Amino acid sequence: MYCPFCNANDTKVTDSRLIRETNQVRRRRECLLCKERFTTYELAELALPSIIKRDNRRDAFNQEKLRAGILRALQKRPVGLEQIETAISHIIHKARASGEREISSTQIGEWVMEELRNLDQVAFVRFASVYRSFKDIHEFREEISRLEYDNTRK
Repeated sequence: MYCPFCNANDTKVTDSRLIRETNQVRRRRECLLCKERFTTYELAELALPSIIKRDNRRDAFNQEKLRAGILRALQKRPVGLEQIETAISHIIHKARASGEREISSTQIGEWVMEELRNLDQVAFVRFASVYRSFKDIHEFREEISRLEYDNTRK
């Protein structure tokens, strides 16, 4: 680690602590040359798989696109930001836990629908109608009937 004061590359760690809220490690360091102290924060960088689109293009996993799609479906619905962030975290965890280098956009869409089904059924139907390209009112009715059937089984 380079010293931010004198650019020496010899520093030592004097203290390390885990910051639980952000899963970061806070380290107090001291430069062996100029004796100045400074703090660094370390965060594990975990790669997310690439997304294979329906037309076979590959794109990097984009958390902001995921968030935007979920927020669009939940627009004007009584769901809190904390619940939304939890749903996004679940999807990202599933993507990482898959162990795959590439995941189809179809799989991501299914995970989004699963989370939305648990958060808000109206948002779920909104998302499903666009995602599955409902062609007419009959397809809406079928999806709502499935939701009602699932609710009676719970």
